[in-house]
Amino acid sequence: MRALQLVALGLASLALQGCLARAAVDVVTLPVRAVSKGVDLATTSQSEADENRGREIRKREEQLGKLEREYDQAMERCGDGDDAACDRAQAIRAEQRALMQGVPVEPEED
Repeated sequence: MRALQLVALGLASLALQGCLARAAVDVVTLPVRAVSKGVDLATTSQSEADENRGREIRKREEQLGKLEREYDQAMERCGDGDDAACDRAQAIRAEQRALMQGVPVEPEED
């Protein structure tokens, strides 16, 4: 019975060496992985920057479309003699001009 316990103890110690070695490797590589992850989070790749820029442009274009519809409605009411609508149309047009500065111009195709 004692021999069986000694054999089991010997096998367990051999098996645990792999676990201990793996734990030691994890502890040693942890700072490197942490710094690497921090650098990755702190920097933006070119593709991420392009995606963010595209998203920003699409939002501006959507806002311009909404303003264009509001402008058309205000101009229609302005044509009917509503002075407040005329003032609103001018304010909308100024807002559109400000937004247009941030939207790139697409080249015209021949």
